[in-house]
Formats: sequence, C-alpha cells, structure tokens
Amino acid sequence: MSLFRSATRRPTLLAATAILAGWSAGVAFAQPAHHHHHQPAAADAAPAPGDAMPDSGGKTDTAKPMVADDEIAAVVDGNVITKRDVDNRGRLFAMSTGLPLSEEVLARLRPQITRQLIDERLKMREILNRKIIISTKEIAGTIDDIEKRNGMEPGSLRRRLSGLGVDFNTLIDQVRVQLGWSHVLRQELADRARISEDDIEQREAALKTEDGQPEWNIGEIFVPIEDPAHQNDAQTFAATVIKQLRAGAPFAVVAAEFSQDQSALEGGARGWVGADSLDPQVVSLLNEMPVGAISDPVRVAGGYEIVTLRGKRTVGHQMANILSLRQAFFPFTSALNPQAPTPQQRDTLVKAAALSKSAHDCGAIEAANAANGNIRPANPGEVEADRLNPAMRAVVDKLAINEASRPLVSGDGIAVLMVCARDQKNLATQSREEIADQLLGERVEMASRQLLRELHRRSVIEIRNS
Repeated sequence: MSLFRSATRRPTLLAATAILAGWSAGVAFAQPAHHHHHQPAAADAAPAPGDAMPDSGGKTDTAKPMVADDEIAAVVDGNVITKRDVDNRGRLFAMSTGLPLSEEVLARLRPQITRQLIDERLKMREILNRKIIISTKEIAGTIDDIEKRNGMEPGSLRRRLSGLGVDFNTLIDQVRVQLGWSHVLRQELADRARISEDDIEQREAALKTEDGQPEWNIGEIFVPIEDPAHQNDAQTFAATVIKQLRAGAPFAVVAAEFSQDQSALEGGARGWVGADSLDPQVVSLLNEMPVGAISDPVRVAGGYEIVTLRGKRTVGHQMANILSLRQAFFPFTSALNPQAPTPQQRDTLVKAAALSKSAHDCGAIEAANAANGNIRPANPGEVEADRLNPAMRAVVDKLAINEASRPLVSGDGIAVLMVCARDQKNLATQSREEIADQLLGERVEMASRQLLRELHRRSVIEIRNS
C-alpha cells in the first residue's frame, strides 16, 4: 500500500532514459524502487537494426495487414522501410494506448508512423556517422528499468509484446535511437550544454520582471509537419492520439512513444513555463483550460501540438505547507491476512506500538528504521502536505512536532511516522538548479529540431503509397 504520493520533479532533459512501453510508473516515497543488479533477459537480445532476432515464439498477428509485409513503405537514402516495420510500430502504439488492433486502425496510423520511422532512420544514420555506439547493456538497462518501474518480472515485456504480435526489435530499435540521439545532441551542443552563472543570473533577472504573471505546468506531444503536403496526415494522427488520451491512455506513455519533441524523453513533461516559452496559440488555450484538461491539437510553427495542463500558478506566488517527516518501517516476512495474522506479524505490531510510545524525537525514528534494515527510507525529503494521500494527511495533521503516530498497518509491514518540522515555502521561486535545467532543455530542443531539419534537407526521401 502506498502511503504517500510522490512529488513531481523534472529531471535533466539529457538523461539517457526513455519511457516507451505502455505502463505508467508512480512510486511513493514509502515504497522506493529497489535497484537490482541482475542482467535482464533483453541484454543478449539487442542487435543493431536489421540484425536477426531469435524467435520469441507464440507470435500471433491479431491485425493482418492488407499489404505484403515486406512491401516498401519508404526509402531514405537507399535505406528501406517496409510495411512490416510500419505495422510493428503501429501495433506497439495501439498496445500502449489501448487502441484495438485492427486493419482500420493500422491504416489510420501508417502515414504518420512512416514519417516517424523516416526521422528515426535519419537520426540513426547520424548516430552511426558520429561513431556513437549504444551498447546492448545500455538498451537492456533501459528496458529493465521500464519493467522494474512497472512491477514487471524480467523478460515479461518481451513476452507481452510477442503475444500481441509486436516484434521485440521494434522496441529495441526505438530505445537505441532515443539513447543515441541524446548522445548526438550532447556533441552538437558542446560548450553550449554548460549553463553559466551569467546565464542563470540573466534568467533570474527576467523572472523578477515577470512577477505576478501566469505560469503553467504542462505536458506536450508534438506532431511535426516537414512538408505542408502531409498536413492532413498529421492532423488525422493527432486526432487519433487525442481520442485515446481522452479515453484514458496515459499522457506520458503516448508522449514518449510518438511525440517528436525532445520532451518525449521525459514523457512529454515541460515543467513550469511562462508565456515567453510557448507559442501564442498555446498560451491562448492554456488561459482557458482547467487543470487536468487535454487540448485539441493546435497548429504551431512546424506542426501540431497537444498539451495537458497539470497546474497553474502566478510567478513569485505559490505558498505551500512543507513537512519534514521521518518513518520507521517494520516489515512482515509474509503477506498479511487480517483475519489470521502470523506470530511474526503480531510481534511486529508489538514492536511498532512500543516505538510509538517511546519515541520523542526524529533521531529515534531513524534509529528504529536502521535497526529494521532501512527497507524504506527514513527521510523522504521535503513533502508538500497537499500531496499526501487523504488518509496520511489525516494522520500527520493531528501530530505535534516530535510526536510519533500510531502504528500504520499495510499488507507488507507497519510504519510509524513523525513530523520533525512544519514550514511554509514559496514553490513559485525557482532554484538555480531548476533554472539551469530549464535553460538546458530549451537549448536541447532547439538543437534537435535544427539538426533534424538539416538531415532532411541533405537526404533523398521517397514515400510510397499503398
């Protein structure tokens, strides 16, 4: 049972991670991810594009394409993209978003997916030209992370894809390109990837002039239009994406899978942005949208953008109640049956109750957690009171400083909490680290779009209609 909701934190955009499959990953601080050092099954199954893969067995094509699998869909400087490649990616997208695997759905997806695969071929050629090597260990580690974040056994992602008729190479190739493109952008940015103290101070000065202006916490999906002749295909694809998002498909998953913006590496997360960082058309939408809404596709420079609004605030004015908490966790050796607790579980309750009565400072809670093996972290860091789930909020609101809670029983153990301090903090004040991260993200995105446009300009691309 998760005791707390995790706080949202925007990571650095150049982190070599990808959220690709079809499962979201929310982890509460009371249940951190455990980092195992085993090698996942994918480690030995990450060949370069075009290499043969071992037969995973049990494949069933739930949607039979009307065209021959190996018919050519596009040619990029002599590099062939087949209908099989396109339909495999279409199946992966359908699986991620909950679309039915039908020929009608695949036909709707093919034009935009073909163009996405063209972009990936161009990126992969640049990766190879720069002699960037993405090891099987990096790819396997990324896929392993996807499985661990979603509570999946090693190798289960491959089996699930196989059962849906999706070639595992489809995921491997996508991971390889995203990891490799991150390396390309590091090289492309070079010294510009270093955010100086002057850069930060200039942004801080600009933020002071914006005091009282609105900011929005947004996620985005960008669907590019490289050629105006393909605008209808992009619009159709964007409409398909919107339909699935509003039917409940996770925004982060869809963004990671099909957004062509570098924020796709972070599940589409842009974090807090002001009007000067957005297209005017998007700003107009955000001014009218309620928190939690997903916009219709809006035409912006270079393509269509879909945004979701995660929060609104006024620059310089967002006060929050911040708690400093500690927890001691007493694990059970087996799952709890409330009707028939084991002797170990009864003993654990006695120990937790004793700590609740005897602990009078946060040091005692930390010591008790350490004595139990630090199964969960004693100190989760600063926690916003409003982000606690309602049950935990009810518990901590009643606690005085340095007062231990009653034992909180869950299926795998018992927690005892203590509030060490309460404070108010202006969350609208960006730290220097957050400013540096935002500046880097803007430079990465600009470099990515400029380089991809240049690769298109230098290439001979032929798209063949069915």
